[in-house]
Parts: sequence; structure tokens; C-alpha cells
Amino acid sequence: MSHMNNDGGDNFVGRYDPATATQNFVADMNAGLAHDMLADSEAPQHGVLPSGGEVAGTGNLFVQMVRVFRQNKVALFCVGLLVFIVLFCFVGPYLYSTNQTDLTAFLGDTCSAAPSWKHPLGTDASCFDMLGRMMIGGQASLTVGFLAAMLAVGVGVVYGVIAGYRGGALDAVMMRFIDVMLSIPGLFLILAVTTIFGRNRTLMILVIGLLGWFGTSRLLRAEALTLREREFAQAVRSMGGGSRRIVQHHIIPNSISTIATVATFAIGDAIFALAGLGFLGIGLMLPDTDWGSMLNASTDAIFLGYWWQVYPVAILFLALIISFNYIGDALRDAFEVRLRER
Repeated sequence: MSHMNNDGGDNFVGRYDPATATQNFVADMNAGLAHDMLADSEAPQHGVLPSGGEVAGTGNLFVQMVRVFRQNKVALFCVGLLVFIVLFCFVGPYLYSTNQTDLTAFLGDTCSAAPSWKHPLGTDASCFDMLGRMMIGGQASLTVGFLAAMLAVGVGVVYGVIAGYRGGALDAVMMRFIDVMLSIPGLFLILAVTTIFGRNRTLMILVIGLLGWFGTSRLLRAEALTLREREFAQAVRSMGGGSRRIVQHHIIPNSISTIATVATFAIGDAIFALAGLGFLGIGLMLPDTDWGSMLNASTDAIFLGYWWQVYPVAILFLALIISFNYIGDALRDAFEVRLRER
């Protein structure tokens, strides 16, 4: 029995060579690493960082974002609807010319007239053609809404990035200023400003824009607080890069998804704000108008049976606001692809 065990043990030891096993193991590891490196080199690269750490976009990533946006059929429909509304408001007056400025030209005309061949959507209480009035009101709503939103987003981005990147006492003071401004009812400020300076498009752009950037600044502050501690920002500092380079090439480019989404919603909010002011009677002054002022002027028309003074403009206004909201949601989903691939 003992002899058989010794023979078996001797045979086992003779078959197992530790040096040979180690060499085989190292060879297998090298072969596996070579295979993985080859696979990585052949795979498509997304979000590759060039020298200096700046974010470099790729064509494949943009295609993926477009594909995600196109999958949202409601958003695509809203884009088409938005294009139609813009063409209706800005190109329509050249195809359907009406008088929307001279009230004395309507002497002898019938006001609040029902739709007819001469006036496809009838006339309002001031004898203005409703179809042409909707075009002019849409121009004011879109122009004021877009410019006010761009002003709000621009101020909010700069303010928020400065507060978030600098941090410390400066950040605390800047955020407390926002808290103070938010504690003041915006409607009272608008009433005071419009009473002193009047009501025109330029003033409405400034008022709505300068009262609508607080939320944007908070979002961008949060982005800057996170991004300033990321590896690429620390790498730029270690290579001697300044704050301007970090902000311009890293903080803002990496926040573009938030900025684009916020800007889309801001346009809808600004248009809604102008319409709210117009509905309260503190919107644009005659002969200029906006959709909110048109709805305010026709509040009694629905009870008198003048439906053409209410429903068309209300439907167009709601379609515009809903379109911006759905487009904003779709953009947010599309930019999430970029964030996942980063």
C-alpha cells in the first residue's frame, strides 16, 4: 500500500512542473490582454477627450441624439406645428394683408362681425380682422418670448456659473440675492415698471427676461459645483490652466444639455408670462397686441356668442405652449444619450 502511494505521488510530482505552469498562465494573460486591446481599438469611440481635456463631439453621438429625438413622435409633430405657427405669424401678413394699426379706417364697418369671405375669422370689438390680428399678436408673442427667454438664459448661465465655480462667500452672497429677489412678488415689480415707463415690446422683453433668470442660475450653479471638481478640471489646473479656460472649455460645454433644455422651456414660459400680463390688462398697448391681450379683449365675447374672437386664438396659444414643452422634454431625453456616452 505504501509502495503504491509513493509511486502515485512520484508520478504526480513528475507531471506537475510549477515553472511550466507559471509560463503558461502568463502567456494566457498576455493573449487575453492583446485581444481586449484589439477589440477596444476597433470599437467606436464616443466622447473621446482630446489633448487638454476638452469634450470632443463625434458624428456617431450626434446621430444617436437625433435618432432618440426622432423616436418621440409627439415631439416631431410639435416641431412641425411650431414651424407652421412661425410661418403663419411672420409670413402670413405678406399673403393676407389687413389693417391692424389705424382705428379710424373702420368707420362705418361692422364690429364683431361673423366670419365671411371678406373676414374668414370675423372681426373683433374694435373692427380689426381677427385672422390678421392673430398674425400680428403671434409676432409679438413669439418675438418677446424668444428674446426675453434668451436674456433670462444668458443672465442665468453667467450668474450661476460664476457662483458655482467660485463658491465660498461669493456663492453665498449671490444665492442670498436670488432669495431676496424671489421673495418680492414679480407682478408688483412689473406693475411699477410699466406704470413708470409704459408698455411696449422692448420693455416687456427686459421685464420678463430680467425676472425670469433665477431658476436658470440655480441649475447652472449646481452644474458648476459638480463639474469644477471633475478630473478634467483638476487636470487643467495641474497643467497651469486658468479659470477662464476651465469655464469656457469644460464647465459650459458640459452643461450644454441643461442650457438647451432650460432655454426651450424658458421660451414657453416667457410667452405664457406675456400672455398672462396681457390677459390682466397690463400687456402691450394698442394698436400693438399679443395673444393674451386679445383674450382679455374678448372675455365677454364668449357670452355674446362671438366664438371666433376666443377659440381660434386660444387654440393657437395652447398649441404653441404645449409644443415648446414637448420639444423640451424630447431634447432632454436626447441629451441624456450624450451624458451616458460621456
